[in-house]
Amino acid sequence: MSTRPFRRQLSMWLVALAAMSFLIAGAPPLTQACTAITLKAGDGAVLLGRTMEWGSFDLNGRIIIIPRDHVFKGRTPDGRGGYRWKGKYAVVGTDMLEKEVLADGFNEKGLALGLLYHPGYAEYARYAPDRAGETMGPTDVAQYLLTTCATVEDVRAAMKKVRVVPVVEEALGFPPPVHFIIAERSGKRVVIEFKQGETKIFDAPLGVITNAPAYDWHITNLRNYVNLSQVALPDKRIEDIEFAPLGAGSGMIGLPGDFTPPSRFIRAVAFTASARRTANGPETMYEMFRILDNFNLPLGGAEGSDHEKIASAMRSSTIWTVVYDTKNMVMYYHTQHNRRVRRVDAGAIDLDGLKGVIRTTPLDLKKQQDFEDVTVLRVR
Repeated sequence: MSTRPFRRQLSMWLVALAAMSFLIAGAPPLTQACTAITLKAGDGAVLLGRTMEWGSFDLNGRIIIIPRDHVFKGRTPDGRGGYRWKGKYAVVGTDMLEKEVLADGFNEKGLALGLLYHPGYAEYARYAPDRAGETMGPTDVAQYLLTTCATVEDVRAAMKKVRVVPVVEEALGFPPPVHFIIAERSGKRVVIEFKQGETKIFDAPLGVITNAPAYDWHITNLRNYVNLSQVALPDKRIEDIEFAPLGAGSGMIGLPGDFTPPSRFIRAVAFTASARRTANGPETMYEMFRILDNFNLPLGGAEGSDHEKIASAMRSSTIWTVVYDTKNMVMYYHTQHNRRVRRVDAGAIDLDGLKGVIRTTPLDLKKQQDFEDVTVLRVR
């Protein structure tokens, strides 16, 4: 009997195995990472939360507190003075790169915002020097909206006043491609994107966003998963054989499990739509972290990943996870270095005492996990 067919099949399996090993160990990752969700509690509290991913270096996020009446100036590609505004509302959130650039946050009116990466799809307006006075860069938008807007309708009006143009971020070497999810205290939510030089604002009743492609594409793609359900599939009889699901969770068969933005979008919708009912904001916080922790990504699994350049201090591609309770005005977070949930009670901050000065403090005072040692049990 000839062994050639067997050898040919073995050779094909070895090639496939080698290709898979390359993909896992060394191929450039194709995923873009951040995921944001919202949930609403029984008492009406609206919570917005997000994971922050970046694959090659620590963004060194800080807690940032922006006081009322702070004066801002939008950035332009040629360094001219851009759009100027004076903030009406105080803001609490996180910044990036040890700069006063908001990644996410909420203001004293309960408007919450998350900035997410949108590579390949963010198309900003062309810069016109004669319109510099109405211009800002992509990383100015979060500060602009949170310091001037109280509602989603305010956001719509505010975005009509400005032109967002590509301004290079020095740490990246290119204009950051971004989009935004925004939630107001009542529960209204929108997504802001930039396409062909125009600002697009989408109603976002599902309260979910990931990354590329465009938001309306993700909504269309949901139609491929209308069969998903938290309810187990029923038994089925074929001829004389009774078939039953092998265990719980059969209603979610077909849920994509990879790290790509389309798959994470589907999972985020499925998990928020099937979230347990919660009475209030503090209880909803538990559900927010339970869901968001499904999106923690390993090193090499996020945009910006470069296996040869990953900083040795990085422990995860998910640098921080944060939740904003817009009713109770509390910010919760944990980081790649310390999984303990910490909180910032924005309602307890003396905003008048800030005297117009922006304040910051690192998310991690020590970049290490703290433990409660229960080795010795207090047994009587």
